[in-house]
Amino acid sequence: MQASRGSEGAKGAGAPRPAASRPARGGRRVKLMVSRVDPWSAMKVGFLLSVALGIAMVVMSAVLWSLMSAMGVFDSINSLASQIIGDGSGQTFDIMDFLGFGRVVSLSVVVAVVDVVLLTALATLGAFLYNIVASLVGGLHLTLTDD
Repeated sequence: MQASRGSEGAKGAGAPRPAASRPARGGRRVKLMVSRVDPWSAMKVGFLLSVALGIAMVVMSAVLWSLMSAMGVFDSINSLASQIIGDGSGQTFDIMDFLGFGRVVSLSVVVAVVDVVLLTALATLGAFLYNIVASLVGGLHLTLTDD
């Protein structure tokens, strides 16, 4: 008797599910609500994203300066300034005194560091504010689908 029950159980366990259990169109839809954002995780993610943005900013400014130098933009500005000032005055103008590569990269590093600090603080503050607002109105409602 037990052998027949075991064979029926094995037969039932291996049977495929009927097609009605899965919807015919699209995937499964799930409605979720984001009721709380952890400020610590928001701070970590904000820090990492702002560091990446800061590195990209420093690299972009160095590449842009190099391109402008290779295209002769700074030489054109110097020649235009010497035409405006005039050669007889004895004054010489060199844009590289103000926009040298070292100064541009140093300024972009300072801006990147300030950017990292501010964006990290804003991400953390945003998480705190979201938690306060979500406790009042219920949070952000999302509908997710499974394709």
